[in-house]
Amino acid sequence: MWEKIECVALYTENIEKSVEFYQSLGLRKAWEAFQDEEKQWTLVGMRYPQGSTELVLKNNPNLKFSETEIVVEDVREVYESLKSNSEVQWIRTPFPNSLGGHVAVMQAPDDNVFVLVGK
Repeated sequence: MWEKIECVALYTENIEKSVEFYQSLGLRKAWEAFQDEEKQWTLVGMRYPQGSTELVLKNNPNLKFSETEIVVEDVREVYESLKSNSEVQWIRTPFPNSLGGHVAVMQAPDDNVFVLVGK
């Protein structure tokens, strides 16, 4: 079901300071976007020197947890296979994204949060 880790998102109170720190470790700032329509909360994608996995920094205090984005073949299929599992909590059920695929957000029984992306 799960194909690869696309990114890991971490909360930080100070985006600029975190960007500088991760750049000192060899990552480079690849993109920056707002997480909300009000343009209050920022996302910054940091790329590793090799590979396609990213570290994403976020400063939304309502999301003070780590999120791991997982590529799956079919988001709706994964949702259907897990929706009867009472230990899995769905933060967002599958919804279309701008790339023609789908996204869903789940909390696993161990309380880790996963963002599922795929068709």
